[in-house]
Amino acid sequence: MILHSLNDYYHRLAADPVLDIPRLGFSRQKISFALVINREGDLLQVVDIRDTNGKKSVPKQLVVPEAVIKSVNIAANFLWDNAGYVLGADTKGNPERVQRTFSAFKELHNEIGGNLNDEGMSAVLHFLDNWNPSDASSLSYWDEIAAGANLVFQLDGALEFVHDRPAVKDAWLRHYIENASNVIAYCLVTGEQKPVARLHPKIKGVRGSQSTGASIVSFNLNAFQSYGKEQNFNAPVGEDVAFCYTTALNHLLNIGSRQRILIGDATTVFWTERDSPVEGFLGMIFDPREDAGDIKEVRDFLEAVRDGKRTSDIGDEELKFYILGLAPNASRLSVRFWHVSTVKDISEKIGWHFRDLSIVKSHENDPDYPGMWQLLRETATQRDSKNISPLLAGVIMRSILTGSAYPQSLLTAVITRIRSDQTINYLRVALIKAYLCRQFRRNSTQKEVGMSLDKDSSSIAYNLGRLFAALEKSQKDAIPGANTTIKDRYYGAASATPRTVFPQLLRLAQHHIQKAEYGRHNDKLIEEIMQNIQEFPAHLGLDDQGLFAIGYYHQRQAFFAKTEQL
Repeated sequence: MILHSLNDYYHRLAADPVLDIPRLGFSRQKISFALVINREGDLLQVVDIRDTNGKKSVPKQLVVPEAVIKSVNIAANFLWDNAGYVLGADTKGNPERVQRTFSAFKELHNEIGGNLNDEGMSAVLHFLDNWNPSDASSLSYWDEIAAGANLVFQLDGALEFVHDRPAVKDAWLRHYIENASNVIAYCLVTGEQKPVARLHPKIKGVRGSQSTGASIVSFNLNAFQSYGKEQNFNAPVGEDVAFCYTTALNHLLNIGSRQRILIGDATTVFWTERDSPVEGFLGMIFDPREDAGDIKEVRDFLEAVRDGKRTSDIGDEELKFYILGLAPNASRLSVRFWHVSTVKDISEKIGWHFRDLSIVKSHENDPDYPGMWQLLRETATQRDSKNISPLLAGVIMRSILTGSAYPQSLLTAVITRIRSDQTINYLRVALIKAYLCRQFRRNSTQKEVGMSLDKDSSSIAYNLGRLFAALEKSQKDAIPGANTTIKDRYYGAASATPRTVFPQLLRLAQHHIQKAEYGRHNDKLIEEIMQNIQEFPAHLGLDDQGLFAIGYYHQRQAFFAKTEQL
């Protein structure tokens, strides 16, 4: 199903004249320098073609003849490669191997272009015949080249690179087709008989995977053989299909793609079966690099779906929507999650998610639509993204996409962080509210958790949180500028074992109320809250500890609102 959807997506991309998607036999690779040669094959200069728009130079993504699949074997690419192949230069202290790589590069180019009537190809062949590898170290940019940069050729005076010349491309395609697999089988994706790929092109761009790329489909040990079939012949996929699905996936994973986001350890991509605005929205909604609420089109969409309204801007609502999460697993990729839905369903689920998160803000600049990274960071030790649990990230994403209950591990993580650092902020309480909303929705006897202060709530845990906030305010009013409050010392015990703490806090509060300038008002508020608390429970369960945090937060925000009104 995954490969089938990606194969279809490739053909959709290839039909778009605006997109420069690689065609069969070609791939997009990182290229840093061009070797400019004359018609006699003399090297005139090395040109830096890297992108310099950012803080540092990065290789340019060029469409070149498809990369060969390398491991420890020697296999040359056509008209591009690193210095060991193109220049025969020893950059790793292995001169014997470099002689073989340079020879392989020359043999390949003589095989494909030896009889080709093209001055660009002829110039490359002259260069390879005349080049002295010992001259490599004197070239401009040698340090960068020696570090593994990929090189291409350009004929002096020509605008295009040699690999882009029509006759050269045709010669490469003939060679590519002639060397196709001779194993014919039924393709598991299309159901057609065709040459099947022994190895699939590498997939790049998954965070944590090998820089040279990794595979979803891969068999590399004898134990994986079935009926004597080696490598990917065990799961036959047509060579053309292998090219299409990996090209489409590499396109989605490309840096800067609006259809690629990071969720925990999973690099997640998404696409629709046909063009849809929502295809680009999802990345901006969950993308950690920007606040989606600042983009008008996205904000209008989010406001509509959060309020349960239909939006006319999403196009065909019945279009299929695909979401794929990939994580590194040695030299392979594992599928962290795979979800198939529709544009309408995904829009509704996003709306549910942000509706469940909605709660009164602590500060004006708190995000209306927090991204996944902002939420998940609140569950991590020291709020460090590196400490986010990959499993937690995956199941939360699944809950958002399916509309199912958030995992209890989410509430546990947030409560643990609050008890650890006594920080009860907007994002943490929003997560607790979202969790409890979905739990209570399954239990018709439970009242929905509100966005702001609910003075009529009958929940003892919620009112205990309010009471704790009121007692803390009494202390702050009595002792302005105090370095610590009761929250720093007693929050954990008050939210888990109220009976052991609150009687002592109430006695202490009477002293604070008598001393504070606004003592009578605080005393009245404490009395009002106490009317909803018949007794102090010995213990509060995890859900009730969440309600305690919400009650505390709501009451605190109510205090701040009154202060601003004054």
